[in-house]
Amino acid sequence: MKALRYYGARDIRHEAMDDPKLQTERDAIVKMDACSICGSDLHIYHGHGFSDDVGFCVGHEAVGEVIEVGRGVSRLKAGDKVMMPAAVGCGMCRSCLAGNVIGCEFGAAACYGLSATLQGVQAEAFRVPAADMNAVRIPQGISTEQALMMTDALATAWFGARNSDIKPGSSVAVIGLGPIGLMAVDSAYVMGAHVVYAIDPVAERRAIAADNGAVALHPDDALSRIKDDTHGRKLDCVIEAVGADTTVDLALRLVARRGTVSVIGVQQSRRYPFPLERAFTSGLTFRVGTCSVPEEYTALIPLVQSGRLKPERYITHRLALSEGAEAYRMFEARTQGALKMVLRPE
Repeated sequence: MKALRYYGARDIRHEAMDDPKLQTERDAIVKMDACSICGSDLHIYHGHGFSDDVGFCVGHEAVGEVIEVGRGVSRLKAGDKVMMPAAVGCGMCRSCLAGNVIGCEFGAAACYGLSATLQGVQAEAFRVPAADMNAVRIPQGISTEQALMMTDALATAWFGARNSDIKPGSSVAVIGLGPIGLMAVDSAYVMGAHVVYAIDPVAERRAIAADNGAVALHPDDALSRIKDDTHGRKLDCVIEAVGADTTVDLALRLVARRGTVSVIGVQQSRRYPFPLERAFTSGLTFRVGTCSVPEEYTALIPLVQSGRLKPERYITHRLALSEGAEAYRMFEARTQGALKMVLRPE
């Protein structure tokens, strides 16, 4: 089969690799219908990966069709259309069965496409471990592209908004307007925010957020404008979707006393000088971490089915899998308004 394989910084190649095979009786093999590039994939693309491996298949967002199942798989059959949450668990422990694969009690939590340990999904086909849990039938009323956005990006955006303690009437800021940040803006409004400030240096991304009802600001202007608008009180909730020291620092400066900061940007710093004294005296809540996608489906599926959330509108490019290297280049450079890049087999 053909797949996108990582060989070093900015070196993604579309080339042949071995077909996936069942490794345990609980596995399934899925033929990819569509996959997409996540902002966190750029960390690998830049050479700051999560392992020293090379030659492995990248990617953790995909939907497809089951083509083979092991004898231990009981909920799926060949022909089922499924979406694969980006992270997997054992599928048997209490945490996994509750949807919290990050807290897998048997240490089986993993993400596709970080190394050869669990090959990625930007391929014509891929293996799904513990498939009864780690592959989810696409519900009625949800399109292929909507399901693809739910495998990671939309779930992470919702998780970030939920972790920021948004309540009806809350004032909110979202820092970083990539696809996840833009979906976090939408999520904040669905949760009842009365105002959302959308902060990003890229004018085109600010314009999208403004069209969706947010107050769009450049980072250089955000603190002074929000202080003016709130008479110095600042904001109840801040969602940081970048992962840089400067944006985490901005989030902490924008939040009000007894407010909440939720950091979902993949961290780019090994050591951040957290202002503990200021946080203590202000009574801040600070949450940081990754999303366990299945945990968010109970809320997200009906919201997408009803049209309250429309994650597919952030898909800007649809290319063939063979154009994957170019898709990564465009996504990194943000050319042609690149947001969500969707790839399909030939």
